[in-house]
Amino acid sequence: MHITIISATNRPGSNTRKVAGYIQNFLKENLPKTDAVDILDLQDLPPEIFSPKSYDEKPKSFEKFANLVLKTDGLLCVVPEYNGGFPGVFKYFIDMLPFPASLQKKPAAFVGVAMGKFGALRAVEQMQAIWGYRHAHLFTEKVLIPAVDKAIDADGKPLDPVVLKLLHSEVNNFVEFARKLMNVAPSV
Repeated sequence: MHITIISATNRPGSNTRKVAGYIQNFLKENLPKTDAVDILDLQDLPPEIFSPKSYDEKPKSFEKFANLVLKTDGLLCVVPEYNGGFPGVFKYFIDMLPFPASLQKKPAAFVGVAMGKFGALRAVEQMQAIWGYRHAHLFTEKVLIPAVDKAIDADGKPLDPVVLKLLHSEVNNFVEFARKLMNVAPSV
């Protein structure tokens, strides 16, 4: 079983990346040791992917990002809200992935983070529509973390015990959802 967590912004030092890191550590502690958990951080995208030429031919440096998405059994996206929507870099990243293979029938889940009081609800719903269009298998459980600057510790762990419990539930249930859809037996 291989889960990839996408930190859906290229902002350095973001709360999004902190939450993604917390989820990765949680999964590493709770999944069988034979399972893999990676973070795909959009901050690491190669600058040449942003050249207009990339629409015709993807740069070689982007292959590792596309291959990670292609080989993973499930994508768990931590999405921040910027100005009432998701970061443009996340949509651009999706546009650069191989079509349709990268997201088609791929299990996908979303965690929203925002400085505002709705925890990126709009951004997550917008992403669900796009990923649904790409025929991903959407996991409907989602956790929204409002006032993220005050709601997590330095390692991205939610401070509110209810939010923490919901996050653990979503992550565990998503892994089971992805395991069933991808027909990957649990390791012993």
